[in-house]
Amino acid sequence: MTAPPRRVRLKPWLLAQVESQRYPGLQWVDRRQRLFCIPWHHATRHLAPQEDDGTIFKAWATETGKFTEGVDEPDPAKWKANLRCALNKSREFRLRYDGTKDAPPKPYKVYEVCEADGADGVTGDDFSCGGEEDVSQLQKLMSLSINGEPAPGGAPWGGSGKVGASPAAPQPRCPPDAAVHAGDLLPPYPWPKEEPPFGGACPVGPFLPGGGVAAPELPPGAAGAAPPPAALAPMEHGVPNLLISPHLLPLTDLELKFQYRGRQVCVLTISNPHGCRLFHSSLEPTQEQVELFGPLTLEQVRFPAADGIPNEKQRFYTHQLLDVLDRGLILELQGQDIYAIRLCQCKVFWSGPCAARCAGPNPIEREKKTKLFSLEGFLNGLILFQKGQTTTPPPFEIFFCFGEEWPDQKPKEKKLITVQVVPVAARLLLEMFSGELSWSADSIPLQISHPDLKDRMVEQFKELYQLWQSQQRLPQPPASAEEPGPWALPPGSLPQ
Repeated sequence: MTAPPRRVRLKPWLLAQVESQRYPGLQWVDRRQRLFCIPWHHATRHLAPQEDDGTIFKAWATETGKFTEGVDEPDPAKWKANLRCALNKSREFRLRYDGTKDAPPKPYKVYEVCEADGADGVTGDDFSCGGEEDVSQLQKLMSLSINGEPAPGGAPWGGSGKVGASPAAPQPRCPPDAAVHAGDLLPPYPWPKEEPPFGGACPVGPFLPGGGVAAPELPPGAAGAAPPPAALAPMEHGVPNLLISPHLLPLTDLELKFQYRGRQVCVLTISNPHGCRLFHSSLEPTQEQVELFGPLTLEQVRFPAADGIPNEKQRFYTHQLLDVLDRGLILELQGQDIYAIRLCQCKVFWSGPCAARCAGPNPIEREKKTKLFSLEGFLNGLILFQKGQTTTPPPFEIFFCFGEEWPDQKPKEKKLITVQVVPVAARLLLEMFSGELSWSADSIPLQISHPDLKDRMVEQFKELYQLWQSQQRLPQPPASAEEPGPWALPPGSLPQ
């Protein structure tokens, strides 16, 4: 079982790691200006498992008690999210340069060490973005949109719907102009990379003798430039950045876990405002083949090869299914929701938040848009859970089974090909409220007396005062023990 979280000050711990030069790429860029670099590989370029073990992200998870070697299952994506959240919350660090947003992207970020007056800094037991947030902060997130209104058309993904029609030109694989997003609620998104999703890891900088990595070279003016808006999200009354600045939520991030008969063969995270296509084919989609393979703006994710499966019978049947996955399965992001469109010949069955509550297998009809996940529905469920009106948190994980019926009496581990899809934003929000700082109704046994006549009278005065205050549009005066407020009761005015 995981050890309880420990209180660890982020600033002294992280600066000690920078000085130690233990982690390649984690080093000073300009010691005089207190600028240092953290290696930050793109989500689709996952490191090999053995390389994940030596990252600063795992070290922070271990130091704070969130990960125990040999006890907890390694989760590099969660380690990275935890440290990113801690840095965003801290007033002692400021993001000066984010190379992952450049075109072409650079896999590192540069932070400045700040002197936050009176700040205690982020500690290891509050880096998970918990806090005493109001339910209204969650409700604000429901207005978010991922990619605006769907395009009209007969095709399930919003295309023209006519075979042979000239499809729209593919989006450039670089950050779009700011004008394109002028009306969006979210800032421009990092665009998918040209490299295939299963490419190797990219080093932070040029390698030096002995295994070191040279410090990255900052773009002109990056050191003295004002930090991007996302790095300066304010902290108001301890509310986490993800709630008061919801554009920081990774709404376009989907974590994909591929399993062949219960054995995990690949895990990756894609970040694309349009979604992705899961397929297995040597054919590359083109503009002229949109009706066959879907829009080119989708991230193209190929199923892992089955050649390494040791069991001959399992390998044979897995190849049989992969051979009919040429057209693939589309996961489309639209507004606040995630949809699936099955193009492939292989039948696909699924379970998830929006699945029909019925016994027996649940298939996805071919070339018909099927809703998988609703952010609004998830947030409503999370609000009810935090209020104590439901006993279980809302589900958010989506499970696909290819070529075999699901759900049925057979366990997931016995299925030939399965894919689990996790909306990263939903997982982060649930983790934010499920820790020891959660404010659900059963988390803290409050001891409060039943109100008497005097208590009810005070409540009435409070309500009247709030009504008067809203009419006058005056800020509420701070409470003071020495000076009574304008609604203070004179001595002896209450009934005895």
